[in-house]
Amino acid sequence: MGGVMGHAGMAATAVRHLRAAGSPTAVEPLPRPVLRAVREDERPPVDPAEFRRVLGHFASGVTIVTALDADGPAGFACQSFASLSLDPPLVAFMVARTSTTWPRIADAGTFCVNILGAEQGPLCRSFAVSGADKFAGVDWEPAPATGSPRLAGSPAWIDCTITAVHTGGDHLIVVGRVDSLGATEDGDRDGGGDPLLFHRGRFGRFRS
Repeated sequence: MGGVMGHAGMAATAVRHLRAAGSPTAVEPLPRPVLRAVREDERPPVDPAEFRRVLGHFASGVTIVTALDADGPAGFACQSFASLSLDPPLVAFMVARTSTTWPRIADAGTFCVNILGAEQGPLCRSFAVSGADKFAGVDWEPAPATGSPRLAGSPAWIDCTITAVHTGGDHLIVVGRVDSLGATEDGDRDGGGDPLLFHRGRFGRFRS
């Protein structure tokens, strides 16, 4: 239980860092969730394997979220990404509380979402491995607003500043304000603009 409560404090730690760094947007952490065991007279939680099996039917795009901190570039493969607001322009991604990359992104206070193309499955797999040098042999350049790594070959990118971090079960919900963004002009040429999709544990591509 103590370890779980420690992870629950990660959002508050990120908030304190943002305040210390002078984030332009006030961030207030959500109240710490009440953690308790399920009583015998309550319905047990959904089986995790069944949860993954059913939710795997939802096809999604795939991204790599990157940041640049004092130790260099950091990043991880992220399936849980979405646009959130048009005015102001906000996006959000979800990251496991146990992620070893998240503390570095929180420390940077900024991030870049690299939307992957259909041919970038191998790149995604390399960023899904924990503990490896994910940027070995990877070409990137600093995103214009935050300097976060913008990966070569990605059809689109969104450069953001973290404005809020919320708790969501065993994950954190990270909200970022969009500072700059862009997409390749020739994305439709030779299928280069086709997105990388993830469905039922496998990569695929969009076919019209």
